[in-house]
Amino acid sequence: MIRVMLVDDQELLRAGFRMVLGAQPDIEVVAEAADGATALEVLRGTEVDVVLMDVRMPSMDGLEATRLIDGPKVLILTTFDLDEYAFAAVKAGAAGFLLKDVPPDDLVSAIRTVHAGESVVSPSTLRRLLDRFAAQLPAEDPVVPAAELTPREREVLLMVARGLSNMEIAGRLEVAEATVKTHLGRVLAKLGLRDRAQVVVYAYEAGLIVPSPRPKV
Repeated sequence: MIRVMLVDDQELLRAGFRMVLGAQPDIEVVAEAADGATALEVLRGTEVDVVLMDVRMPSMDGLEATRLIDGPKVLILTTFDLDEYAFAAVKAGAAGFLLKDVPPDDLVSAIRTVHAGESVVSPSTLRRLLDRFAAQLPAEDPVVPAAELTPREREVLLMVARGLSNMEIAGRLEVAEATVKTHLGRVLAKLGLRDRAQVVVYAYEAGLIVPSPRPKV
C-alpha cells in the first residue's frame, strides 16, 4: 500500500485528490495538512511514502517544506503561473511535479512511479520552465563539473536531460535497458544528484543543454 499525504491550503482540492486516490486499491491517503509547517509536524508521527505538495501556502510554502522533508518522496503540484517555484522545488529535492489540473489517471500513475523510485518529469513542461526561468534562478551551490564522466555516461546524461526514458535511451544506444540504468546510476553518484529530475536541472545549469530561444510575442 502506498501511503500518501496531501498538503494544500485549499480544502476542496484536497477533497478532490482524496476522492481520486481513495478509489485506488494500492493507495491510501493517511494524512493531510494546509501548510508546510503543519505537514512537517504531521510527518514526525506518521509514516508516509509520497507527499503531494502545493507550492504557495501560508506559514511555510511548499518549497521550504520540500527542502526540510527527509524520507518521503515529494511531488510538487503547481499551476503554470508558478512554474518558477516548481523548478526551484526540483532543485530542492522534489521527485517531480505535476500541474494541478492533471488528469486523475496521470496523478495515480505519477504517485506509483515516484514510489517505485523513479522521477516524474514532463519533458515539455520542464523544458518550458527552464526556458523561462533558468537564467533568473542562481544555483545555491557551484555546479559540479562533468569532467569525471565517461563519454558514454555523458551521452546518457544528455539523453536523460532531454526527457528520454531508459527504454528510449537503450534503443538509441543499442544496449540493454539494465546497462542504461547502470550508467545513469554512475552519473548520479559522480555528480552527487538524487534522481532524473536533478539530472535535467544540472544539465541546464552546467550549460550542457542551452534553453531554446523564446518566441517573440
